[in-house]
Amino acid sequence: MKFLLHQLETLAPHFEKGGKFEKLYPIFEAGDTFLFSPADTTKGSTHVRDAIDLKRVMIMVVVALIPCTLFGIWNAGHQYLYVNQIESVLPPFLDAMFHGSLIVLPIIFVSYAVGGLWEVLFCVIRKHEINEGFLVTGLLFPLTLPPTIPLWQVAVGISFGVVIGKEIFGGTGFNVLNPALTARAFLFFAYPVQISGDVWTKLVDGGSPLAGWSSATPLSVASASLPGGADTVLADLNSAGYTFMSMFNGMEGGSIGETAVIPILIGLVILLITGIASWRIMIAGVIGLVVTGLLMNGVGLMDDGFKAFCHLPFWYHFVMGSFLFGIVFMATDPVSAAATNEGKWIYGFLIGFLTVIIRVANPAYAEGVMLSILFMNVMAPLIDWFVVERHLKRRNAKIGEFSYAS
Repeated sequence: MKFLLHQLETLAPHFEKGGKFEKLYPIFEAGDTFLFSPADTTKGSTHVRDAIDLKRVMIMVVVALIPCTLFGIWNAGHQYLYVNQIESVLPPFLDAMFHGSLIVLPIIFVSYAVGGLWEVLFCVIRKHEINEGFLVTGLLFPLTLPPTIPLWQVAVGISFGVVIGKEIFGGTGFNVLNPALTARAFLFFAYPVQISGDVWTKLVDGGSPLAGWSSATPLSVASASLPGGADTVLADLNSAGYTFMSMFNGMEGGSIGETAVIPILIGLVILLITGIASWRIMIAGVIGLVVTGLLMNGVGLMDDGFKAFCHLPFWYHFVMGSFLFGIVFMATDPVSAAATNEGKWIYGFLIGFLTVIIRVANPAYAEGVMLSILFMNVMAPLIDWFVVERHLKRRNAKIGEFSYAS
């Protein structure tokens, strides 16, 4: 390592200001800081040093995503073997991991390669350092996609998310919207056939290697239920092969990293222990979903004309679709989320609230997590503004009372 450090120190002047490779400094700096801790020191006034910097924050989020990634790889391979009735040559687990890797890893590779290219291009043009924020975006985005997604759509989606969702606002730290969700939303509306809720993860041999076995997802089944009580929607789910435990276990179709609860909860624990993600947003989101789910149950009881989805027990909303994945990994994005403590409670609650409203009331779009988070990303600055204004008014009132008493 000393030899490598010496070589980097020797090359550094060529990439610094005035060097012949000055324009490529962001690329050199990214490799240098990836291998070794920066030797830079802050000059000027007194400052506070913290062991947690942006690089470590992003790496910890990637670590928290590993359980979802591994399960997604296994599940994609398991679905592939199940649908095609392929007898395992290796032990079943290893066989599923092998086939799943062939399906999922190319998607992750394309996401990192194409998105990383855009990141480097913008950093070189702007003469900025390459930020580690894309380490998270490059992995989050593939986990929100079905394994049947064509690779060219992965490239188009991540390009839109990085360029339009982040770089045009100034890069990491300035984006209003979550880049991974922005990319996913673009694909959803631009290519709904390949990414809609009716495309399952099961892959079928023959024809195109990306041919999918189409079947309704749990949210689609619940949304299509005719007016009736809770028994109606639960019966429709059971007849389609879904139970609460099957959705909890995640051994079913859906996006790569969003189907299973346990891997998401493992990531949740990692983020909470390290203090990376906001527990306020998560708890508020859960409260918002529970309250709205109970509210919909009440609305359904008052009018028999409402569809049976209104009667769905609120705890089913946790295991259907991508609510848990979204509230843990995307709603808590520190850049696009609310920054004030009170604002985080409001922001998270409204995400849970809107998720259920969109799911139940929108006849064309059964999943509400993506739209609810993106909408609240836009509203987060306004929420923080009202919270800060409220605190200023209270402080000024106290100052006025103190001055009057004096």
